[in-house]
Amino acid sequence: MSIKSKIALPFAKVIRKQVYKWASNPVETQEKTFQYLIKTAKNTAFGKDHNFEQIKNYQDFKNNVPVNDYEGIRSYVDRMVEGESDVLWTGRPLYYAKTSGTTSGAKYIPITKESMPTHIKAARNALLFYIAETGDASFVDGKMIFLQGSPILKDLKGVQLGRLSGIVAHYVPKYLQKNRLPSWETNCIEDWETKVDAIVDETIDQEMSVISGIPSWVQMYFERLYDKTGKTVAELFPKFNFFIYGGVNFEPYKNKFESLIGKKIDYIELYPASEGFIAYQDSQTEKGMLLQLNSGIFYEFIPADQFFDENPPRLSIGEVALGVNYVIILNTSAGLWGYNIGDTVEFTSLAPYRIKVTGRIKHFISAFGEHVIGKEVEKALNDAIVGTNITVSEFTVAPQVAPESGLPYHEWFIEFENEPEDLEALAAKMDKSMQEQNIYYFDLITGSVLKPLVITKVKKGGFHEYMKSIGKFGGQNKIPQLSDNRKIADVLQNFKA
Repeated sequence: MSIKSKIALPFAKVIRKQVYKWASNPVETQEKTFQYLIKTAKNTAFGKDHNFEQIKNYQDFKNNVPVNDYEGIRSYVDRMVEGESDVLWTGRPLYYAKTSGTTSGAKYIPITKESMPTHIKAARNALLFYIAETGDASFVDGKMIFLQGSPILKDLKGVQLGRLSGIVAHYVPKYLQKNRLPSWETNCIEDWETKVDAIVDETIDQEMSVISGIPSWVQMYFERLYDKTGKTVAELFPKFNFFIYGGVNFEPYKNKFESLIGKKIDYIELYPASEGFIAYQDSQTEKGMLLQLNSGIFYEFIPADQFFDENPPRLSIGEVALGVNYVIILNTSAGLWGYNIGDTVEFTSLAPYRIKVTGRIKHFISAFGEHVIGKEVEKALNDAIVGTNITVSEFTVAPQVAPESGLPYHEWFIEFENEPEDLEALAAKMDKSMQEQNIYYFDLITGSVLKPLVITKVKKGGFHEYMKSIGKFGGQNKIPQLSDNRKIADVLQNFKA
């Protein structure tokens, strides 16, 4: 046992005690965070425009600050990108995390000197909580792999720009650098298929103890390991005992993972976002992830079934309840105010406050981290049929995570009024449009994580028959145009042409 692993356990217990101290005083903790945010940002452009000087409490805040999405603050971000200081937060950001936009192309999410440490501390604490709970710190002596985007950053008028995972790569603690894989050079490889092969070569003979990443990408890594050696992950890495993941629902992958690994392991779920590190799993026995109430984020919650009302209720942490689906709203030390990141959550515990991610406020697909939205699938279909005599009666899209053979894909169930002469050509046009619209989807296709979309024809009248079969036939009920699971898709198999 190394000095690192000996020190890790008592340190982990100290950190856990500190965290549960603020977690046991949630309302007070959030009130302190709220006052800090308002006081710090009162002289910013946003603060002046929204009367921060006059805001004394949460009700004042709600009266002055509307709920926003990226479009709502885009004019402020544009000023920041042009070099202006003190716009959404004091000074200028350290970084912009580039993410895929829904209506305006790329989004530039600010990360500041105040918010950046909260990302790092939360990720560290997730590991420390595991150590404190299990009493096992031996993994710190092994090699750790973090499958992530390229750490190469670009300069945007004096501010570094990159993907969040690439930015975080610059903050791996020195005491873990010697244990960290893959190498910096391999991490910088842009082509995912080439990168995975390089990672396999670098790790195949190492004592891997921790593996982290989005499940779909890690599954591909595990499959490459097996293809090259004929051995399970457990046979190759006997000290590998837990997997860290975030960003997608892991359940569809679990059986496949455990088959590839060859044994039962523990899992640590994280809820990181470019906008802030929101939660992490603090226990192997309790459901949900511990909400980070002391990380420079003041949270608001809007009941999802009232979100599109004219004046939906905005609730603070002390007003939420179990078993309710909420849209989560962020106010952060990176200068995001009343910011809707689009996720819905449900509380699994109120003492301490733990949450699980339940989906998106709008229908979407992100089974592989692609964040595909309705607007994108609608445009892809329209792009492909415009100028033709093809007409579509109805369609819906679902991920196929576990095909009988080959790579996963998006399956489009389409009922045609006038059918195309060449179905594969139509699918190719649609897929091209999807890749052009969505950078994550493009990465997954070009990285051979997904294969291009597949069209499954639904017989004429099939969607109506489907709605009848589930008791929802009528004008008030509509087919979701996309889903992040196969509940609809599996039933639609009965109505194929």
